[in-house]
Amino acid sequence: MSTQLDLATLRRLDAAHHLHPFTDHVALHKAGTHVIRSAKGCTLVDETGRELLDALAGLWCVNIGYGREEILNAVADQMRQVAFYPSFFNTSTEPTIRLSARLAELVPRGLGHVIFSNSGSEANETALKLARAYWKLRGKPAKKKVLSRTFAYHGVGLATTSLTGLPSCLDPFDLPLPGFLHVPGPLAYGTGKSPTDHGKWCLEETERTIAREGADTIGVMFVEPVQGAGGVVVPPAGYLAQLRELCRRHEILFVADEVITGFGRLGAWFASELWSLEPDLMTVAKGITSGYIPLGGTFARDEIADTLAKGGYLAHGFTYTGHPVACAAALANLEVLTREKLVERVHDDVGPKFLARLAKLGTHPAVAETRGFGLIGAFEMRKPPRGPLANAGPNALGPALHGLCREEGVIVRGIRDLGAMSPPFVVTDAELERMFAMTTRALDRLWGGEVAKS
Repeated sequence: MSTQLDLATLRRLDAAHHLHPFTDHVALHKAGTHVIRSAKGCTLVDETGRELLDALAGLWCVNIGYGREEILNAVADQMRQVAFYPSFFNTSTEPTIRLSARLAELVPRGLGHVIFSNSGSEANETALKLARAYWKLRGKPAKKKVLSRTFAYHGVGLATTSLTGLPSCLDPFDLPLPGFLHVPGPLAYGTGKSPTDHGKWCLEETERTIAREGADTIGVMFVEPVQGAGGVVVPPAGYLAQLRELCRRHEILFVADEVITGFGRLGAWFASELWSLEPDLMTVAKGITSGYIPLGGTFARDEIADTLAKGGYLAHGFTYTGHPVACAAALANLEVLTREKLVERVHDDVGPKFLARLAKLGTHPAVAETRGFGLIGAFEMRKPPRGPLANAGPNALGPALHGLCREEGVIVRGIRDLGAMSPPFVVTDAELERMFAMTTRALDRLWGGEVAKS
């Protein structure tokens, strides 16, 4: 094993050569890059040897916790046997075939076909292309326009960024591309409407957009059942079912983006199953391997898969589509989730405890609203009455909270003016208590006018 570099050297090299994703690099290098040295369970150890509780599961994904030997062994064994071979050339490898079959047992009925990729972005890009190919094969090539929603996050490619409904992702790149249409997402906070009334208005606006553009020009709609990076937007009762029926009525394919919600985050294997969405296409990533190795997947309803399979040469895929090591990691991850009944644990045990603590956090004077489902939640914040943040512009409170939480010993994501949490499924009662106690102390400091030191 190579000798670890000292922190100063790592920070110097990082500043010289590494462009970080979703980062203000001036601020990053002024403070110095945080380096994670090790991780186990729900706990990270940083460059100073300090322990941090990870209340975000990496990036909504380390569902079974860090350091699981089952995945490490499966990956090592597969690399010794076949480290890589592509799924091109009428060829495959055993883990890829076994994972396809195992997933067909888990996903909602009718989604029995999957094409693999390396990320959620690629899974959604794949869904876009499959939808276009499907409508062309069905003799309706004009159905090329795409619907998605405000507060959506679907990836970082040119097309998947165009799907994303967040100005911070769109504006720097002069996106969206033509043909990508955003309808309102069901975030009622700040609208003055109840979630039910706002959801009804969102559906009406979606119907109006379809009428204006023409259903014969719209091929597909992308929907996160719970909008994650947009601020943990939980749909009001009945909204998703009505949105699904609206798409069905206008012959618009419905894509469930389950990159965050898939594999147990909501207390069911998939949100599509939980809310009976019956999607035409469904995309996954993150929790399929618990983040240990990059892997994504796009599931197609059987009739769509059959149309594509009979349509001739399917000219889509990636070098690493169905990578055997990633698929071996996924199989081991699914085995842990199943054997330890972790999805059931989210539904019956840790999820309700998490939501109860989140609701209690809502009584803090700095918190304006809480929302959550299963083991994911968020809290909107008010500006403090004093200190440098009292007159801060929009979207300043989330990053400030992240810094304060880190100083307290917990990782919470800051988004706009809110905090978001989604701990690993293996989080203990004691760890949950500590996560929320640390977050409360950070809110106390924010409300009292403090800012993070770094």
